[in-house]
Amino acid sequence: MPRTLQPVMAQRKIIHIDMDAFYASVEQRDNPELKGKAIAVGGLPENRGVVATASYEARKFGVRSAMPSKRAVQLCPDLIFIAPPRFAVYKTVSRQVREIFHRYTDLIEPLSLDEAYLDVTEDKQQIGSAIGIAKQIKAAIRDELQLTASAGVSINKFVAKIASDMNKPDGLTFIPPDKVEEFMESLPVNKFHGVGKVTAEKMNGLNLFTGADLKRLSEVELVRLFGKQGSFYHKIVRGIDDRPVEPNRETKSISAEDTFLNDLDNPVEMKEQLDRLAAIVTNRLQQYELKGKTITLKIRYSDFKQLTRSQTLPAAVSDQETIAATVLQLLLKTDIQEAKIRLLGVGVSNFADESGHAETAQLRLF
Repeated sequence: MPRTLQPVMAQRKIIHIDMDAFYASVEQRDNPELKGKAIAVGGLPENRGVVATASYEARKFGVRSAMPSKRAVQLCPDLIFIAPPRFAVYKTVSRQVREIFHRYTDLIEPLSLDEAYLDVTEDKQQIGSAIGIAKQIKAAIRDELQLTASAGVSINKFVAKIASDMNKPDGLTFIPPDKVEEFMESLPVNKFHGVGKVTAEKMNGLNLFTGADLKRLSEVELVRLFGKQGSFYHKIVRGIDDRPVEPNRETKSISAEDTFLNDLDNPVEMKEQLDRLAAIVTNRLQQYELKGKTITLKIRYSDFKQLTRSQTLPAAVSDQETIAATVLQLLLKTDIQEAKIRLLGVGVSNFADESGHAETAQLRLF
């Protein structure tokens, strides 16, 4: 019998667009007096707030997003805070950015208000060049919105996202198909999207410093060391990422978590971290105009035992005070006397609309 030939899938052309210091850049655009100054958008230090976005002038001092605002001021005493954030304005600008994207493709997967994946394998204007499309998008954002964006171009989402961060701000980085595997081999492990500081330190402790080092380990060894994420590392260091761009991705929860360099064993420190995580979650809920009834606490102990505790409230909430107080009560119901905690997480789910009815939230970020 003749052998049936399998169709060959076309190699994808993926662009990752990341707006540069988005909220801060919008504020500097709209208020010329702020141009060239160190600014942070987010909660005020006296309100236990966190930084949502910092301008590049502030980043030179070490100010970063998700950092407690109090710490940001210590690093940069002249820091100007924009509070509260003007999320309605940022969303309007995001919609304008998406309108530019739609000139080229409808396969757009938003990750947040300021970044998205685009699949331009087949583009509306039949330009054919992903690099050419990225250049046109960047130019339109600059000329029409007076903002800058950085772009990464490659054959899959993982590589495109890393590439977009390589030459910020206003950068454009292309990783061609025949260079993807070489690129991943040369990449420091702390540059892998999803590898946090603690995982990177663990890798370094195992003499794993680059993608090439990871590539020397079998999939079985990587899974043993890093759990199910090990399978992903095994693929990605070989340039394999088959995840499609998903235009209608739904979100069922908003959460934030952090793994600590040193285990927490002091309830005061635990409360401070929960306050910070609650502030991050609050910012995200307000960005997307979401409220949730169910609040969840995630704990991972030093022995890697993990537990989650949840509480469903009578009404949907999105305020930091309620979220922080609820997860603190959930924490106090666990045995923290002898606890050594390596990770804490805070989440909100069971979203409701303004009338209080439950809803499944589309990730309408633009």
